[in-house]
Amino acid sequence: MNYVHTGETKPHTSVRKGAGMQLDRRGFIAGLGGATVVAGMADEAKADALERHLMAQTAPAASGTGGTSAAASAGAAGAAKFPTVADLQAEIETRPTRKGVGNLFASANGNVKRLQPLPEKPTLADYFRLRFTATSNHCLQSANRAMQNGMPEEIILACLLHDTVLELMHVDHGWWSAQMYEPYVSEKVAFAIRYHQALRFYEDKAHGYEYPDLYRRMFGVDYKPEPYIERTYQMVRNHKWYLEPRLVTVNDLYAFEPGVHPQYEQFTDIVGRHFKQPKEGLGFDNSASAHMWRSISTPDHPL
Repeated sequence: MNYVHTGETKPHTSVRKGAGMQLDRRGFIAGLGGATVVAGMADEAKADALERHLMAQTAPAASGTGGTSAAASAGAAGAAKFPTVADLQAEIETRPTRKGVGNLFASANGNVKRLQPLPEKPTLADYFRLRFTATSNHCLQSANRAMQNGMPEEIILACLLHDTVLELMHVDHGWWSAQMYEPYVSEKVAFAIRYHQALRFYEDKAHGYEYPDLYRRMFGVDYKPEPYIERTYQMVRNHKWYLEPRLVTVNDLYAFEPGVHPQYEQFTDIVGRHFKQPKEGLGFDNSASAHMWRSISTPDHPL
């Protein structure tokens, strides 16, 4: 599918900075361990922490029937004592899991829960229903926004899939997610998923993406991505498919809307046209990423 975006179409006028979500900057920073700790974090880690925070606040389990704002849930943490970077490093060996672990492998509150088994030949819909529980609503919101903005179907699919790998792994999630989906989607969709992670740090007003004030408020005006992200951006910026991951960022960053819960069935036809569902079921087709699907399917296996 060929798509040329001119900068005058609906997607550019419908995206608003901070739409649908009011954040308590003080509470968020306190939740990460304080200003000193945040200052010592890598830029990529800061951005990922922000996305996880927003995702948690807008997931159905967190928002209930009417949605819960991040400000309401984080405000009470504003008076927390700020640790030093050394304090944070000392805490590493006091935790049973690392911060980059996937959602299915750790619990933020209490013990993990027993998971309902997947069908014998699981489909993408089954994973959304039974495994992508922490990420599905955000991804559905992103795909819904892309659909409302008149995006091509491949962009809508990329938005639907782009963050689901966070159930398995947080670190470099764009790369992990693209690897997981490569056997089942077009090369262009995989490209869009892989590089949305790097492009979110770089403004492109011509295509409707302004560097968000949210990042300036949270991380300061001198916020800089890590060198490998900069190199990745330079490569993608000159690529023939630059627009694909750029449009994922346009429809991703502001898709944290409390009380908005699109349904997977809204995208069934798009998935059917652009996702190659293996007849053996995801995880059992001997693809290059089948092991990733099995890890998500059965995260309690000890070996």
